[in-house]
Amino acid sequence: MDKKLGIIVGVILVAFAGLVGVSFMQSQSAKIDYDKYDIDALIEPDEANGNIGDLVTGDRNAPVILFEYGDYQCDACAPMNPYVNQLVEEYDGQLAVVFRTDIMDYHQNGTAAASAANAAALQGYWKEYKDKLFNDLDDWFYSSANKRQDQFEEFFLNVSNGQGDLNKFRQDMRSKDVSQKIKFDNGLSERRGIEFTPTFYLNGEHMDQRNKSTPEFLEELRTKIDAILKEKGIEVKKKS
Repeated sequence: MDKKLGIIVGVILVAFAGLVGVSFMQSQSAKIDYDKYDIDALIEPDEANGNIGDLVTGDRNAPVILFEYGDYQCDACAPMNPYVNQLVEEYDGQLAVVFRTDIMDYHQNGTAAASAANAAALQGYWKEYKDKLFNDLDDWFYSSANKRQDQFEEFFLNVSNGQGDLNKFRQDMRSKDVSQKIKFDNGLSERRGIEFTPTFYLNGEHMDQRNKSTPEFLEELRTKIDAILKEKGIEVKKKS
């Protein structure tokens, strides 16, 4: 075979193999049966979510679970984050918050931020990383791809106190498992019919924060959480 022709054929075969691989991944993602998952319960790691289960703030065994559908680049999620953390601390083991990613199409850094957060989760630093992303949102919101990568790596070293494996963090950000986890969460959001972030669900009920002040919304959440605990026969114990 002519050398040039051989090179051309080789390139075509590699490209074809790549297309087949992409098609296979897409078909695998499309085959996910979301109906088999209880959307109002913790979802554990499995093949469909890249073996990365629900990301949780608080005790995974808490009797009440609040589900937040959010976007790490969301400028409404960021100011709500400290209050969500405060609720978890206030209920001291009686409340957990599950964060599921729903990335807005117009957030150019949303997917990269979700990749970084999940990569941090794989080393046990998810909550710290999530808090860092939201706290420093203004610093990376408009960052270019190269700049945000440097920032995200710096954030990881910061939240891990330099103890995290930076090379693994980089690899995990680009991994199929992390990509699958993000796709899985987005699929759950579509099934739920999420239209904006943050969106909260408690005991299967949409807790709508629109047209309410933050104190009003938090008080509504507390009232609902207290009622669920009492229905379960659990004494409400809150830190002052």
